[in-house]
Amino acid sequence: MIATLIDYGAGNVTSVARALRRLGTEVQLTHDPRLISAASSLILPGVGHCAALLHSLDSRSLRQPLLHAIGRGVPFLGICLGLQALYQRSEEAPEIVGLGVLPGDVRRLPVEVKLPHMGWNQLHAVRPCRLLEGIPEEAYFYFAHSYAAPANGAESAATCTHGREFTAVLEHGGVFGVQFHPEKSGAPGARLLENFLRIAA
Repeated sequence: MIATLIDYGAGNVTSVARALRRLGTEVQLTHDPRLISAASSLILPGVGHCAALLHSLDSRSLRQPLLHAIGRGVPFLGICLGLQALYQRSEEAPEIVGLGVLPGDVRRLPVEVKLPHMGWNQLHAVRPCRLLEGIPEEAYFYFAHSYAAPANGAESAATCTHGREFTAVLEHGGVFGVQFHPEKSGAPGARLLENFLRIAA
């Protein structure tokens, strides 16, 4: 199996690719719309500003090929901003429409807590999730974000709390997302990526 990694210019694309290759997976980094549309699995990483991600997808004509692939059931994993982009809108970039795969808006975490939410935190499982199989409940994952998806959506499989509860892991059919960075989360992150690759195989 080839894991297709959408390379739209995000800073963590190469580190995600390295993490996947350490698991023995062939990785295809691309911003070619035809390859994305025809992919057998897709991973969208992201760091930085939501508007930059969405504008980059649009400027490279990647939005429709990506949605086409998701629509035909291709396993998809969004990492950090890649999760947030799945929703209709983000408070960080209200002027641009998200991918709209999931309903709801991504909103800023409360200003009463230190932002960005950066460092290690634990998850609270909401329901069984294939991404989290074999990962201990007490495992920590590495977060770096100031905006987050609502915790009450049907897609939410695990939440985390920083100022308020938010979706940390989602599963919606073949669409998956994680708010943290599995490529920076040690053994639990590696197991999560391995789980996704197994699902996509």
